[in-house]
Amino acid sequence: MHYILKGMSLIELQNLMIDQGYPKYRANQIYNWLYKKSITNINSINNLPIDLKNFINHSCSINTLELSKENKSSNTIKFLFKTKSNDYIESVSMIENDRHTICISSQVGCSVDCDFCATGKMGFKKNLSIGEIIDQLLFIKNTVLTPITNIVFMGMGEPFLNYNNVIQAAHLMNDKEGLNYSYKRITISTSGIVPKINQFIHDKLKYNLAISLNATDNKTRDKIMPINKKWPIESLIDCSSKYNKLHRTGLTFEYVLIDSINDSIKDAERLSAIFKNTGCKLNIIPFNEIGNEYNRPSSQRIDRFTQVLNKNKKGFTLLVRWSKGTAINAGCGQLAIEY
Repeated sequence: MHYILKGMSLIELQNLMIDQGYPKYRANQIYNWLYKKSITNINSINNLPIDLKNFINHSCSINTLELSKENKSSNTIKFLFKTKSNDYIESVSMIENDRHTICISSQVGCSVDCDFCATGKMGFKKNLSIGEIIDQLLFIKNTVLTPITNIVFMGMGEPFLNYNNVIQAAHLMNDKEGLNYSYKRITISTSGIVPKINQFIHDKLKYNLAISLNATDNKTRDKIMPINKKWPIESLIDCSSKYNKLHRTGLTFEYVLIDSINDSIKDAERLSAIFKNTGCKLNIIPFNEIGNEYNRPSSQRIDRFTQVLNKNKKGFTLLVRWSKGTAINAGCGQLAIEY
């Protein structure tokens, strides 16, 4: 039997050691080397007996990804990784001053098919394993000198359609004995899978949650995000009140601003009304072009939209977020693989 160690929890490693006739504490050593020290070669471990190293070398895998390509633009790097199943995913490292944000993928492709997103045009290939999710972070951690400060599940795929693996990966990132990133530094983004949002709330998970809204009426959202036909805007706003009762920081909603689709003055007024006194966060993201029918609004239209929001803002916070790395197609909504 072949075991993939990357992505295993401490308990899983302990069970493996016991099954193989080794002391339980050996799992703690391996766990420490895998995550805290981010090793890529089992021979780097200097406190394991030779027979255990031989078992790991012959019957286990540590690495789940290999780097195929990287593109750089200013302080942004886009990494193209190849999985053991010969599929490809992209991850992004973005540095601004002392803030280093990494954007990681949860699936190969995506089945949600948002009309303005390049990943959706790929179709769905597969869910990533816990190890494949974690390895994106570990590779960037080992490659980019600036310490990682923020982790966002906003790369390829819909995280909540790979819910268990994404949450287990987040737990490994958060574990003090593992990668030790604060839950405040980890954000999971969803297009609006309401049953999984409710499960996230029910499980009282502390990670930040962001929902892609992108329209102020269901007719428009139906067109650009077909998933809205199943879980419309009202159901997403209902989730926010449940979430905000359990979290000090309000639920975040992302709003990709698309020229002549969702950027009118009426849209801005409706958006203000939707979020009035909700305690939510609203991120406005000017659309990053992907070569289809949609365009980014002009600077004047973006300014006008945000001015109306600011004028009518009450009981929610507002941020305009400009994507980095658009010159190398590393911006929000631009990640895609051509097969």
